[in-house]
Amino acid sequence: MTATRPSVQTNPDDSLIGAIRIGNEAVFEDIFRLHYAPLCRYALPILHDTDEAEEVVQTVFLAIWERRETLLITSSLKAYLYRAVHNRCLNRLDQQKTQAAHRERAAMELYADVPSPTQAVFADELSTRLQHAIGQLPEQCRRAFELSRFDELSYKEIADRLGIAAKTVENQIGKALRILRTELSDYLPLLCLLAGEAIC
Repeated sequence: MTATRPSVQTNPDDSLIGAIRIGNEAVFEDIFRLHYAPLCRYALPILHDTDEAEEVVQTVFLAIWERRETLLITSSLKAYLYRAVHNRCLNRLDQQKTQAAHRERAAMELYADVPSPTQAVFADELSTRLQHAIGQLPEQCRRAFELSRFDELSYKEIADRLGIAAKTVENQIGKALRILRTELSDYLPLLCLLAGEAIC
């Protein structure tokens, strides 16, 4: 009696994953259209911000496309997408906590340099305006500026951290400083104490 070979389990999405791996844009676009809105709805309760949720989902799809040639998915494609979005949401929350801590430390440094009650009130207004202004910077500008000012990283270290060129880091920090100078021109003398001479 001949023994029956056990059937080999295959991933039902293998054909889709294979199409993405060889760069089939039409298949990738179909998957994007099918899953984009549900993934955004999934991310929104975690991040509590529509723009943040959409950016996370877009980043997940971009990462998949950029490394498509080495893409390895053993679960269903849907499960992979939801897990990837979930993990990036958690990473984004960690980043937000770190940024909040940086801004709080910056505000404390500012208070330490302001002796009079009048200046303290002025500094409090500046702290609020500064946090808002930094938060409104374009994503890459903001991250480069915070890594430079708060983490005290060099342009090369920031470039390695963000996966961009050192010249791009320099340009993005310069852009951030120009925006902050414009947004906070009324507070420039105190801002120099906080952000360093480069912003003045």
